[in-house]
Amino acid sequence: MFNKILIANRGEIACRVMETAQKLGVFCVAVYSDADAAAKHVQMADEAIHIGGSAPADSYLKGDVIIQAALDTDAQAIHPGYGFLSENPDFVDAVEAAGLTFIGPSADAIRKMGLKDAAKVLMEQAGVPVVPGYHGDNQDPEHLAESADTIGYPVLIKAVAGGGGKGMRLVEKPEDFAMALDSAMGEARTAFGNDAVLVEKFVTKPRHIEVQVFGDGTHAVHLFERDCSLQRRHQKVIEEAPAPGMTSEMRKAMGQAGVRAAEAIGYKGAGTVEFIVDASDGLRPDRFWFMEMNTRLQVEHPVTEAITGVDLVEWQLRVASGESLPMRQEDLSINGHAFEARLYAEDVPKGFLPATGLLTHLRFPDGCRADSGVRAGDTISPWYDPMISKVVVHGPTRAVALETLHRALRGTEVGGTVTNLAFLGALTRHAGFASGDVDTGLIGRDIDALVRQAQVVPATFVAAAMHALDLVESHDETGFTLWSPLHRAAQLMQGGEVVDLDVQVEGPNRQIWHVGEVQVIAQRRDGRWHVDGRPMPNVAISGTEITVFQDYGQVFESVDPLDRDISAAGDTNVIEAPMPGLVKAVFATAGQVVSEGDRLAILEAMKMEHSLLAARDGVVAEVLVEPGAQVEAGAALVRLEVND
Repeated sequence: MFNKILIANRGEIACRVMETAQKLGVFCVAVYSDADAAAKHVQMADEAIHIGGSAPADSYLKGDVIIQAALDTDAQAIHPGYGFLSENPDFVDAVEAAGLTFIGPSADAIRKMGLKDAAKVLMEQAGVPVVPGYHGDNQDPEHLAESADTIGYPVLIKAVAGGGGKGMRLVEKPEDFAMALDSAMGEARTAFGNDAVLVEKFVTKPRHIEVQVFGDGTHAVHLFERDCSLQRRHQKVIEEAPAPGMTSEMRKAMGQAGVRAAEAIGYKGAGTVEFIVDASDGLRPDRFWFMEMNTRLQVEHPVTEAITGVDLVEWQLRVASGESLPMRQEDLSINGHAFEARLYAEDVPKGFLPATGLLTHLRFPDGCRADSGVRAGDTISPWYDPMISKVVVHGPTRAVALETLHRALRGTEVGGTVTNLAFLGALTRHAGFASGDVDTGLIGRDIDALVRQAQVVPATFVAAAMHALDLVESHDETGFTLWSPLHRAAQLMQGGEVVDLDVQVEGPNRQIWHVGEVQVIAQRRDGRWHVDGRPMPNVAISGTEITVFQDYGQVFESVDPLDRDISAAGDTNVIEAPMPGLVKAVFATAGQVVSEGDRLAILEAMKMEHSLLAARDGVVAEVLVEPGAQVEAGAALVRLEVND
């Protein structure tokens, strides 16, 4: 076993690797950028080395600097985590040339699986079923369009060097192909420096099922499957293991295919073989096809750990240090069911727009595993993925595990930024998902119901107002009374709406509130306040912002009646940057006539491209930014002429 390793990553995966490594007595070296100087993974590490600026290109993607940090600290090996340099074969070569061990597969194995088109050819040769499509070198748009016609619509355009849904577009009609191809190539060029794409058949009721494999360079085993079908923008939202509805016959076929794929490239370490499954007629062993192989640990690996009892990071460390595979295939078995929900700082009703902000409060309930790289007081940075945590649960059956996930999400408390927590909670109550009838289109079909915001009940307003007026703590022990005057007023703002409340305080343990025409009684019993007959939910306060942890978190602003300005409505004349980012392209010109929904610019932020659209019909009065500009949230980019 190694004595010291360097972890070439950040956030929750760096913390996750450290937990296992330190448990095994291995010293850990962290690396960090300017933005991460006080990050959780830096605090957890035994040593930490600064490697550059906040942008990944200036820090976490600088392989030579990371290798030098490992040498300077006498680390013996480098664990890449996932993302950044984890699937970069040139980095692997450089690590080994420096006399260090790369905790992962060989550069050769990564290269063989790195380009989706070449990987599919290799898998066909290994006897692994491959989805119909065009995987050739001819990138002429006309040729690709003809290939799509031959395959038959709908088709998927996918970046050959892609991952995480970037450079991927679904095209349902021939007339949409050219625009989708241009968009996919542009995003691929930005994300991977390679705009080559492939075109493949889109399965109409697809399920995304992947097989966890682990190899020692010669032999491999599989640790069963995970279902990752709940996706939005081709990115996973909730994963589970095992896959619902899986038959023993299909599990055996998929597992063997995964092992064949791993052994065909001499795979060493943890990897994932991803398959697309046609679920239109149930799960059948002749209806799954190879999509790609991820030559690294996956974000969703904890659900496999939960059902197998295997610590995959420990396996990585042991095999990389020269030990043989810890278990044989016949020794592995499935115990129960597990789910993982990805908790992000993002505004779901606004199209899953990534969010930034200071985490003023963060708490996870007992009974779940929360893999997180942030703490209360940390900032969600615009430079990196806005993940807050992975919430993982396990139960003896799928139904029990799903109910446990629901309770865990309801008990999760996040303050300071918008999140997808309510959206995740809605998914746990989706009838189709609960029954196991899942496919990759589920979220898209039912998005309106899943993002519907909960009606705020009067008791929730009262909980916020009691904290705003400091009427929660009792002061009667000191002989001082707050209960005069008897009537007090409060104003709260939520979503631009101001709500007036009135309270009559009848003593230290009883208050009568009026929210509009509704009366609500707040009473303290056994040392705890009860509002409308129920225990008051937890509340977090930061400045004038009050978060009541009811219905996944309701956020209010305490309003000073003497300093109130609610007249600002959305200005449809100005197109603003919704977050800090890089202006990738500008399509508007002064004097141009535009229609509502026209794309005026593209903002690149948090590893994604975001189209900025005209909010109304009009004429462009002024373009205030040029491509290549770095802008802050709220910066004006394009201004329309004011309508008479």
